[in-house]
Amino acid sequence: MTVKWNYVTPTSEQQRIANELVAGGINSAPVARLLAHRGIGNYAEAMKFFHPSLSDLHDPFLMPNMDKAVDRLNRAMGRKERIMVYGDYDVDGTTAVALVYSYIRSFYSNLEYYIPTRYEEGYGISIKSIDYAASQGVSLIIVLDCGIKAIDEIAYAKSKGIDFIICDHHVPDDVLPDAVAILNPKLEDSTYPYSDLSGCGVGYKLMQAFAISNGLIAEGENLEQLLDLVAVSIAADIVPMTGENRILTYYGLRRINVSPNLGLKAIIRICNLAHKEITISDVIFKIGPRINASGRMQSGMEAVELLTTRDINEAYTCARNIDQYNKDRKELDKVITDEANEIIAARPDLREKKAIVIYNKNWHKGIIGIVASRLTEIYYKPSVVLTFADGIATGSSRSVQGYDIYKAIDSSRELLENFGGHTYAVGLSLKEENIPEFTRRFEEYVAKTIEPRQLVHQQDIDTDITFAEITGDLISYLKQFNPYGPSNNKPIFLTRGVRDAGSSKLVGKTMEHIKLDIKDGTSERVFNGIAFNQADKFERIKAGELFDICYTLEENKHKGNTSLQLHVRDILFPPDK
Repeated sequence: MTVKWNYVTPTSEQQRIANELVAGGINSAPVARLLAHRGIGNYAEAMKFFHPSLSDLHDPFLMPNMDKAVDRLNRAMGRKERIMVYGDYDVDGTTAVALVYSYIRSFYSNLEYYIPTRYEEGYGISIKSIDYAASQGVSLIIVLDCGIKAIDEIAYAKSKGIDFIICDHHVPDDVLPDAVAILNPKLEDSTYPYSDLSGCGVGYKLMQAFAISNGLIAEGENLEQLLDLVAVSIAADIVPMTGENRILTYYGLRRINVSPNLGLKAIIRICNLAHKEITISDVIFKIGPRINASGRMQSGMEAVELLTTRDINEAYTCARNIDQYNKDRKELDKVITDEANEIIAARPDLREKKAIVIYNKNWHKGIIGIVASRLTEIYYKPSVVLTFADGIATGSSRSVQGYDIYKAIDSSRELLENFGGHTYAVGLSLKEENIPEFTRRFEEYVAKTIEPRQLVHQQDIDTDITFAEITGDLISYLKQFNPYGPSNNKPIFLTRGVRDAGSSKLVGKTMEHIKLDIKDGTSERVFNGIAFNQADKFERIKAGELFDICYTLEENKHKGNTSLQLHVRDILFPPDK
């Protein structure tokens, strides 16, 4: 795969800030450059970045309509109305429902939760769920991680005497549902200082406001015990790891490692993570997919049951079931991805296009989002994967770095029954007969709007560094950059003029990886590295050629020992001079 390295030398202003940070006490010039690159302007801001504080969370009442939402919730509880907590079937939705349900039930019992089934009801608020709520005497629904486009459904609910509080973070349309209150930091007129909360994060802000309005925080009721759920939602939904998200995740990870909720504790044990320090990567690649598998393969209700149980034995039973769903999901994922690749291989015209749209009515609806992600990774193009269920074509789309696929989908909105999502991921549904025209329009829109550089895998580089600058201070500071995520990714370093120290070798089942032992001209120290799937460069490395590397710094822990390793993302040989 061709990889384009994106490295821009610091501006004069960034270099000035970096110099001031060093003078102020940051004992590593590379760290100072990293901080300046992340928009940190002075030493005080650097200390806030390194030491997140819950006191820096914004007042929840700054979010438009928060006072209306809290007043309606308080009125419902005062009147002993039946309340339903409703959410999407993915990780963000199920953690949001678990959080809001768990907190409210501490004070109130006339309460239930509901997750729609992916296959019978689909994404968002369903008519079936409203009919069920009416039959149970529900008069208030708090909907989480969806609902911002449910105009007809909420009008229907209102006709049955059911009010809605919408807590969402997806991009809204110009026309909004007629809810009692809509909490969404992306609303056009929103003055809330942070717009990138997860759906669970919006639910947390509602509970924070509820607690403030009732004096619960002052009395010692502690919302921090639910931050493990918020951290899981932020990691799994791939929202920016900045601002409030970074603060919430920092404390949520601490909670996961010290005293997780019983459901997460069971999942941690199933993942073989007990007695280990759990990182954001563990949440993304091990914990999150298992919770998600419940909604993909069976019902998201099981995930909420897991995350709200007060019985450890029930938690382990749920966790084992969900782990099996995840194993089933992996098998289906591989089968469908292979079939998708076969379709693309059989159609040379798809390889020439700047976007991919493929359809197979027999594919599993719960897996197509993962397959869209796989195709985007393999072919580095915006991808839409469609299947058919309950009389309608349903799809998931994923995008490449820097390209807004939401706008591309929106350009064909008149062909769609429903759609919603983010810049890089959108769900959609349409009539089967509209697929050819949608495909044509989508491909045409992408071809006109995507830039050539966006069709090449991009490797952003944070700063250049010499091996002499890899010090203990640098490693200590890097630990304080956690938790990592979008907009605060693990720093990628560039070192130029590296050569083989003599013992680099090929490793792997088919000798596809390079185990590097390398040094540069600034230090006699030999650094160990691993370059996955780059064996084609080994011969030139062993011939003694100088080369440049971009990499992350990783600490490997084995049998109580810790060693430093360079995870080499790519290798380039400078052009001959």
